[in-house]
Amino acid sequence: MKSISKILFTVGSLLLLLGLNSCGDSYLNVDHYSLLPADQMFKSDKDAQAGLVGCYDMMLPVSETDGDWGFKPNLFIGGHPTMDTQATGWDKDWNTQNWNADTPELLSGWRHCYKAISRCNDFLAGLGAATNITPSLKTSLDGQARCVRAFFYMWLAKAFGRVPMLATGENYINSPQKARAKTYTEMWDFIINDLKAAVTELDWDPLNGEYGRCTKGFALSYLGEAYMWKAYRVPDQATDNYKLAADALKQVIDSKKYELNPSFTTLFDPGAVWTKECIWEEVLDQGSQWNSWANLTDAHAWVTYFTACPAAGGWGSLYLSWEWWSSYEQGDKRRDASGITGAVPGIDPKWKSATTYGYNPYLQQSIVTDDGLTSHYHYYKDGEAAPAIWSLKYWRTCRADWNAMWGPQQIYYKRYSNVLLDYAECLFHLNGADDATAWGYISQIRDRAFGNQEVGKKATLTATYLPYYQQIASFYIGKGDKKAVVPTDYPQPFNETAVTVPDAKTYYTQVKSAKNFTSPVWLVALGMERRKEFNAEWCLAQDLIRSGFMEDHINHDYPQNQGYPNTDPKVQDAWQTNRTFNYVPAKMDMPIPTQELLKNPLCDQNDAYK
Repeated sequence: MKSISKILFTVGSLLLLLGLNSCGDSYLNVDHYSLLPADQMFKSDKDAQAGLVGCYDMMLPVSETDGDWGFKPNLFIGGHPTMDTQATGWDKDWNTQNWNADTPELLSGWRHCYKAISRCNDFLAGLGAATNITPSLKTSLDGQARCVRAFFYMWLAKAFGRVPMLATGENYINSPQKARAKTYTEMWDFIINDLKAAVTELDWDPLNGEYGRCTKGFALSYLGEAYMWKAYRVPDQATDNYKLAADALKQVIDSKKYELNPSFTTLFDPGAVWTKECIWEEVLDQGSQWNSWANLTDAHAWVTYFTACPAAGGWGSLYLSWEWWSSYEQGDKRRDASGITGAVPGIDPKWKSATTYGYNPYLQQSIVTDDGLTSHYHYYKDGEAAPAIWSLKYWRTCRADWNAMWGPQQIYYKRYSNVLLDYAECLFHLNGADDATAWGYISQIRDRAFGNQEVGKKATLTATYLPYYQQIASFYIGKGDKKAVVPTDYPQPFNETAVTVPDAKTYYTQVKSAKNFTSPVWLVALGMERRKEFNAEWCLAQDLIRSGFMEDHINHDYPQNQGYPNTDPKVQDAWQTNRTFNYVPAKMDMPIPTQELLKNPLCDQNDAYK
């Protein structure tokens, strides 16, 4: 199949915002040869399909909204509040609930989403009035645009709570002042109605065979999640909404269009994108733009630099916690696929990885420094300490140095594993803690995590995912790296024999007791599995909040005043995170950005920030 990701950069957007202000001064009346009439994109099927690209274009970073969509606003809202991802510098406020209405990442995300929503609203209005579009294509384009609009509204709703809902034809030019939705029912019903319409309008396979277009699977997966959010926000309607959510999610499962990748480890490799596990992702590929810092037109989210160890050329925007690292059972391969640690002397043997202890096996790169600062539980940069663990989901495709090409990245927004765990959550709510089907889906996730689905597939997996690492090793060798070698095996071994996976219910009953969690065992199981499965993916914080596990997680996985990282970088330090703040659930609804409140007086602030 073709990929619309490539089309995004080759087809110019025909979208024009409606309601542009005009001026009465005649000297400003000039011919704009670069502008086309607003109805140009609806004069033919080809024009309409090209016009929709302007909506899809917002799935990628754009310089008009600070160019960090897909990483910073998403990580800072979807990761850092869990404390499983951490930071230094001004970013560390995201680990202490010290964000505020002037935090730039909030405004960046807000602006990006409403820019995307405005494009969708303009497109939907024009499409609705169009008479020259083939009816079947018009139906598909309507469904796709509704999906894109719902996607961005859901990000806003999950981040900020109630938000202004601009309808078809509205944008912040013709509707600059708009109050927030009065109720959660009103807001979530708007989103749900878009997704319900899209379910009926879209097919399981993408239009024209182009990956990167929304499908029925997209619409149903997000519809299920939307119903779950409505159940959380409107408790007196929870049972009905969990039933509706379960029905939508089960259709995705029963379609057989999706399945788990055999190897969790390979999910973040460039060898295959838009696999059967992927329901929606952002594919970043700089292509031929080698090391072009000034180029902000392609996928310019500097993910490698944001996530790599500073001693290896990174900027250290993303660190991972030892509490997260220690949460894994022995044999769970998701840990070593997700993180690389410093080479810490005296480390707990259970925490010492055979493949990622002070070493990045994908890039053949050591992170041990001469001053020993990577040989501690905490890495010190500019006088600040952060856990000495870095994400191997993102720092695996390219070294963070000036000789290396831009690294391709897969940034997942929804995987099939999200659907399975969401469906299990619905079943527990509806049928109780002993629902065997729900526990079965958790066991399916765990079976893959322990490598059992890799058995018998080593040759196929190696053929698919090793060539990229052979190619990049050759590149480093060509640049003079005398230690690099062209690998003959995948950087982390695939299982060749099956292993016994501990029973999920039994294991998490023990975890609940050991940690003194107050949540029921099934919620502990879901919460902990999500932490292991989705670390440094942008859904985690919202999943924990919506499910009701977030407060239990913070209070018991990060007990207050229990960690004491040493301020002397030459002294071995404690591994625990030092949480000094009281967790405030109301602050999980982020503050409405100050700039929005100034420009839109009808919009009010969330209670926790008044």
